Amino acid sequence: MLRAARAGDGDAFGRLVGPMRDELRAHCYRMLGSFADAEDAVQDTLDRAWRGLERFVDHGSIRPWLYRIATNRSLTLIALRRRRELPADLGPAAPLAEVAWLGPAPDRPTGAAAPPGPEAGLLARESMELAFVAVLQHLPARQRAVLLLRDVLDYSAAETAALLDTTVPAVNSALQRARRVLADRLPQPSQQRTLQALGDAGRREVARRYAAAWEAGDVDAIVAMLTDDARYSMPPLRVWYEGRDAIGRFLREAVGGRRWRFLPARANGQLAFGTYLWNEERSRFVPAGLDLLALRGPRVAEVVSFLEADFAVFGLPAWLPARETAAVR
Repeated sequence: MLRAARAGDGDAFGRLVGPMRDELRAHCYRMLGSFADAEDAVQDTLDRAWRGLERFVDHGSIRPWLYRIATNRSLTLIALRRRRELPADLGPAAPLAEVAWLGPAPDRPTGAAAPPGPEAGLLARESMELAFVAVLQHLPARQRAVLLLRDVLDYSAAETAALLDTTVPAVNSALQRARRVLADRLPQPSQQRTLQALGDAGRREVARRYAAAWEAGDVDAIVAMLTDDARYSMPPLRVWYEGRDAIGRFLREAVGGRRWRFLPARANGQLAFGTYLWNEERSRFVPAGLDLLALRGPRVAEVVSFLEADFAVFGLPAWLPARETAAVR
C-alpha cells in the first residue's frame, strides 16, 4: 500500500492511514481539548502526509510519522489560536469545563474501528475522561505533548525526542514536571475505575435512577443522588453551582414545570445523556444539552452540561416525538 500510495494511488493511501484516523483524532483531542479542532487537525495531518509522502523514511511503520505531524500541527494550533478568556475567580473548586473550556468527545465516532495498540488499554480510556483532558490544559503545550507520547502512547524517551525534535534530557525533564501537575490535580479514582467497581448492573441502575428522576421532575430524588460537594456547570455559561443546596435551588427552577427526556450517550468514557426539553411550539422534544456525569461510587460528584454540543456527533437524534421514552442501555 505504501508503494502504491507513493505512486499516487489515493485509495491505497486511504487504506494505509484509515485504521489510525481514530487514534490520531483522540490524540489531537487530548492536545486541543476540542473535538471539532481535533477533527480539523487530523484532516490537516493526513493532507500534509499525502503531500509529503515522498519524504517519509520507511522504518516499518507509518504510525510514528503521522503522530509527529499530528503533534506538531496541534502545537502550532495551540500557539496560533486566540486564548479564550476565563472567569477571573477560577480556583481549584472551579468545574472542569470552566477550567479548560473543553468540549465533549464521543467515545468512538460512528463507523470507526477499535483503535489498535496502546489506545486499547485502560490508561487510554482514562485519558479521554473530561478530568484528564482538563488537567492537560494546565500544562505548557510541549509538556502536554511529551506526557501524551510517553504515558498514553507508550513511546520511549528517545522516540519522543525524535518526534518533537528535542533531546532525551529535555523529554525526561518535561515528563517529570507534567506528572507532578497531574498528581496534584487529577481526581482519583478515575471514572473508568469507578465504573468498573460499580459493575454493569450498578452503572445501569445509577443511570436509570438519574434519568427517571429528571423525567419525573423529582428534584429531591436528583439531589439525593449527589455528593455533598457536587458541582453543576453548563458551558459555555460561566456560572456554576456547588453543593446540594445550591444545585437543588437551581434545579427547582430548571426542572419545575418542564418536561424532559434523557437518552443515554457515549462521551469521554463517562456516564452521559443527551437531554431534551419539550418545545410547545414545535410539539416535540428538542436538544437541551449533553450531560456528562462524574461519579463517586454510586453518587454523582459532578455534572457538566454542554449546552452547545452537536448531538449528531454522538449518534443522538435531532429531536424526540412526544411519546419518546429513554431506555438506559
